[in-house]
Formats: sequence, structure tokens, C-alpha cells
Amino acid sequence: MTQRIPFTEATPSAMKDKLTRSLQRLSGWVEAHDYKAYDPGDGNSSFLHALTFNNLLLERLLQQAVYRAPVNLRPWIGIRPHTSTKGMGYLAWGYTRLGALTGEARYRQRAEVCLRWLMENRSPGYADYCWGNHFPFSSRAGKIPALQPTIVWSSLIGQAFVAAHEAFADPKYLEVASSICKWILTLPRERTTSGHCLSYVAYEQSSIHNSNMLGAAMLAVAGNMAPNSEATRCAREAMLYSCSRQNADGSWFYGEDPKYHWIDNFHTGYNLDSLKRYRDSSGDHAFDENIVRGFAYFKRHFFEPSGRPRYYHNQAYPIDIQCAAQAIDTLSFFANEDDEALALAQKVAAWTIDHMQAEDGHFYYRDLGWAVNKTPMLHWGQGTMFKALAHLLANMERPGQPGRIPSEAALASGV
Repeated sequence: MTQRIPFTEATPSAMKDKLTRSLQRLSGWVEAHDYKAYDPGDGNSSFLHALTFNNLLLERLLQQAVYRAPVNLRPWIGIRPHTSTKGMGYLAWGYTRLGALTGEARYRQRAEVCLRWLMENRSPGYADYCWGNHFPFSSRAGKIPALQPTIVWSSLIGQAFVAAHEAFADPKYLEVASSICKWILTLPRERTTSGHCLSYVAYEQSSIHNSNMLGAAMLAVAGNMAPNSEATRCAREAMLYSCSRQNADGSWFYGEDPKYHWIDNFHTGYNLDSLKRYRDSSGDHAFDENIVRGFAYFKRHFFEPSGRPRYYHNQAYPIDIQCAAQAIDTLSFFANEDDEALALAQKVAAWTIDHMQAEDGHFYYRDLGWAVNKTPMLHWGQGTMFKALAHLLANMERPGQPGRIPSEAALASGV
């Protein structure tokens, strides 16, 4: 059995050991399974999809049945473990972090395996690099066909290529990042007097805050590394759109359309990470107040005293591995901004390892309160947790200096 160390008793050395053992077990599982697992939204890759007759409602019902089931239905309906593009992106990101931290060649080699696979498995039909699902995905927003790229997947994968270029100084990774930016700049945009919103997909306008901000962050980071004034201008317009629509309490709805009016943990984390990446790359501090209010809201609403992450701002369940992973990642990213962030990241990590990591090393999908779905997902759990824990470990080894942005109280007082 894995030894559980109560977080309040864990010394920094014990916490580092806990993270290292967890990462070793997780990477062992991923590599033993040849980088293959499932995805929460892969229900329409079942042979039952033929019975939906491409009807959106029937596709949504099939997908949601698989998505929300307390047990893994996939082996019985013809869905096999598969390799996920975003999963490979997160794994590459995590291996890159560990390679930079330890200097061990094996981590660079594994990162390069993932990155090479991504370069060979981009979405077809586009001149530039971009990625999406290998299965059709149906939601209240509509249907995204298999292999159709999204700005979310492409931007997050793009950040892995940026990290690899920074760590390994290999120009081909910067070339890929620059190519992703070219693709993002071709996307439709909702143009308003208070900023522009980059579309979630290429074939129609779909305005969602986290996807818009992830795209903006990718444009700002890569546009700074390989100077691109168009990318920089577009990034600012995108951030203006989402920041001008931030709620007064610091939160963001998933999107402005009333059907998107929910507030959840991991999308809030995406927004905060993206704003910080934009600010750090561009040097533009115009949105510092949005960062402060957003991060204060994040800490205040999405965590319980034990370190257990909450899914929604007003509801804990389901306890979802993506919320845990993104929370650890965002809190680690803000360790040089906020005095409480690193300790809270460690508390969330300790809780998640103790309660959601199996003995074989993989992380469970979600806890419904009355049942635990232990299905191994590649990007949703394995990839995201691997990158998040590697990020946390790196920050514990090389902590940043806190206080680069003012506290919420100081901001309110005008200090």
C-alpha cells in the first residue's frame, strides 16, 4: 500500500519524495500501456454510433451515457484504448519539465518521442500545425467532427512545444509553435468594441472564454519568441474581450451565451494561466487587476480545507481528476505571484495522490460521491497529472519570488 503522509505533517523533503514516487508510478503505467488509454468524450467512437444516424441528440445521449457512467462501459461497446493528441502534449510537457529539472537524458528522449508523434499526427487538411480529437464530439454547442482541430487542443499542445524549445534549444520546436500561431490567426473572430473573441473551431464562430484566452496566450508566447506583431495585437484583443466580461467577483462564465453560464474549477485555471502567460510574454500589465481578482476567486471557491478540489464554485461533486490536475498546475504557476499558492498546490497534490491514484500508478477519472469511476483516461488524468506534478516538483526545487502582482487588498486600497 502507498503510505499516506498527512499534509500537515509532511516536510518539504517528504513532499518531494511523495511527488517523485507518484510521478515514477504514473510514468511507469503510461509507458507500460504504450501511451494508450481512454478519453471522457470518446463515446461516439463505439460501434453503437451507427445507431445514432448522425443525429446530434442521439450522439449526445450516447456520448453522455459513456461519459457519466459510474463504470467503464467502453470494452463492451467496442471502444479500445487509444493515443490522445492532448495527452501526448501534456506528457511531453511533463517530461520536458523533469528533463530541465534533473538534467537526465531519459526525460528528454521521452519528451521527444511524444513531440515527434504529435508532429506526425496533426489534423489533416491544414497548412499549419493544429490538433483535435480522433473521434467525433457532440455537445450542447454542436458537433465537432473527428480530427477537426480546436484552439484548446492546439494551444495547449503548442505550449509543450514552446517549453521544449526553451529547454532543449531545438529550432524545430519553435517552428512548430510559430506554425500553430499562423493557424490560430486564420480562425474566425467575434469582433466587438471591447475586444475580439477567437473561435473554438475553424469552421464557424464559437465564442468561449477559456479557448479564447488559451489561444491568446499561445499567440503572445510564440509571438514574443519569434516576433510577430499581428499575433501580439490579436492576443491583446482576445484578452480584452474576456477580461472586459469577467464577473465583478472575479469569476468567468464558461461563455457569454446563457446556456454557458456555469463557473468551474479547471476552466478558471485555464483562464488564469493564460492571462499570466500573456502578461509575462508581452509585458502588458493592463490586466493585472483581472489576474488578482480571478486568482483570489479561484482560491476562495474551489478548494476544501483538506485540499480536495471542488468541480464548481458552489458544488464539490463530481471530484474530477482534471480539476485536481489543473488546480495543482495553476497554483504551481502562481507560486511566484502569491505567498499561499505553493502550499495550497502541495495540499491538493497530497490529497489527490492519496485518494485518486491507484496502486498500479494511474489516476482515477472521478469520484461521484456514491461511486468512484477508476477508468484510466490518457489526457484527462494521466497526462494532466503528470505535467502538473512535474511542474509542482520543479517549483519546490526552484521556488520563485512572491509578490510580482499586488494583493487583492492592496489593489482595492490603491496601494
